[in-house]
Amino acid sequence: MTQLSPDTQEMLNSLRTAVAETLERKRRLGQYAVFWENGKPVFIGEDAPQNPDDTTLDDNQQAKTRH
Repeated sequence: MTQLSPDTQEMLNSLRTAVAETLERKRRLGQYAVFWENGKPVFIGEDAPQNPDDTTLDDNQQAKTRH
């Protein structure tokens, strides 16, 4: 693996920390998270949609598809 510069490594560490803190906050609030895996979204969490392909369109999206 390529050696990262100290500045780049610091930025990467900051991003990893921010993501970890955000995911932990979402978990505590009971919110689901979405990850990409094999080119598809994966919903993780207690309130995650069971079949995300069947999610309904909101009112704005429905109005757009009618015209």
